Amino acid sequence: MFESFSAVTDSAGFLLGGVLTTLVLVGLALLMGFLIGITLTLGQVYGAKIIQRAVSVYVWFFRGLPNIVLLFLFYFALFPFFGLSNMPAFLVAVIVLGMRSAAYQSQIFRGAIQSIADGQMLAARSLGMTKWQAIKSIILPQSLRLSLPGWSNEYPVLLTDSSVAYVIGVAELLTRTSQVISRTGEPMLLYLTCAVVFILLNYGGMMLIQHIEKKVKIPGFGENECEQI
Repeated sequence: MFESFSAVTDSAGFLLGGVLTTLVLVGLALLMGFLIGITLTLGQVYGAKIIQRAVSVYVWFFRGLPNIVLLFLFYFALFPFFGLSNMPAFLVAVIVLGMRSAAYQSQIFRGAIQSIADGQMLAARSLGMTKWQAIKSIILPQSLRLSLPGWSNEYPVLLTDSSVAYVIGVAELLTRTSQVISRTGEPMLLYLTCAVVFILLNYGGMMLIQHIEKKVKIPGFGENECEQI
């Protein structure tokens, strides 16, 4: 038992490096998913028919394949095919997780935009705004507030998905935990420690997101719309 505890304490710094890698991976993938997701949403809601169909194919593709398949596909096939065989595994993981998250985030934002009354767009246009000015100044700010409760679920999803990056050698928390186990032969306490850390990261991140949600929430705003999403 004491040897098991020493395996954890002696490797604390090494495991902490895995925690930081996990947080950076999740943060970058979440940001990438947000930026691409907003773009996909605008294309799907306001774009031409061909753009809407292209977005639908994108969403269908990235939501229809497991993360591990996407990682293998991009890391071992697509990127090498385009001459990018030396791309770091960490960057590949960010791109794959970010693009997959974008497919999910886009549907969250789409539901929020479609819940806003059409009259708001008509009112903005009657005031002389262009379509994209109305989207940027009227529709998008409201939809982002409405979508925050649903969007907050992407953090725990990405956090758990980040462990899949283990398969291509990203030195995140699970990878480093497995490396310590192979060196010490103490799986029980080390995997338990890994699980506890993931739970704490999940809880801490959700608390932060809920705090942000309370800060940006306007009392009474969007209650009926949220019920429709």
